[in-house]
Amino acid sequence: MNSSLRLGIDLGGTKIEIVALLDGQECLRRRVPTPKGDYDGTLLAICSLVEVAERELGQNGSVGVGIPGTRSPDHGRIKNSNSVCLIGEDLQGDLQKRLARPVRLANDADCFALSEASDGAGRGASSVFGVILGTGVGGGLVINGRLVGGPNGIAGEWGHNPLPWRGPDDGEIRRCYCGLDDCIETFVSGTGWAARAGLGLSAAELAGSNSPPARQALERYCDQLARALASVINIVDPEVIVLGGGMSNTPLLYERVPALLVRHVFSDIVNTRLVKALHGDSSGVRGAAWLWD
Repeated sequence: MNSSLRLGIDLGGTKIEIVALLDGQECLRRRVPTPKGDYDGTLLAICSLVEVAERELGQNGSVGVGIPGTRSPDHGRIKNSNSVCLIGEDLQGDLQKRLARPVRLANDADCFALSEASDGAGRGASSVFGVILGTGVGGGLVINGRLVGGPNGIAGEWGHNPLPWRGPDDGEIRRCYCGLDDCIETFVSGTGWAARAGLGLSAAELAGSNSPPARQALERYCDQLARALASVINIVDPEVIVLGGGMSNTPLLYERVPALLVRHVFSDIVNTRLVKALHGDSSGVRGAAWLWD
């Protein structure tokens, strides 16, 4: 195996993507549809992508996989996945058998954070909290270039804490898919925000609208996001917070949220930088490749 070649796989709900990094530079990218609900088909698709990439590049590489879930530290099988065909499966072990080499797995939000900390918007920072604001809300924590996993494999899952400093303007109580009420995900995910705004618009339409109700909803979103991130800063105090996912493309976040943080962070000045992801939608697959750094 040539250690300078790193293969990253992003296992998504609709597509599986591979990227090859040679000495840190992208030299190949491919994607195929995800065999929905088909675990064996998913294994075959991943292995085929690896085999084709290595044949084209003329060498073997390390393999890292970003997954929509977590590999349990207790039994090694997948948990907390919205791709339910993965739950309870030994994905790492099965891939290692088929590819005849070690394979590393990490949550897709962790891969995003690792990518942005390695050679993205958080490069050079000693601590980076990576945030995905998309259909759901995910996060990952990188300290001194190393991904933090934790004994439960859930470091960075800030989206399943309750929204802090909740008030009447935050609206009705809503049940999260995890079974608890008023998780941060139900407020600041794109789908959660659109549902709570109640204007019959998608998150993208809300963010792009200049109507007074939409602007008011976006201001409330900025305030809720600031409160949610302030609770992270009060515990972790990261040097940089990098935003990714669909909502990260909203320019107002970078104008309003830093100022709103001051009220809730336990400090007279907030030095944490809030930045947009450098690699955008590519960060997840790139981070999977960097699992072997």
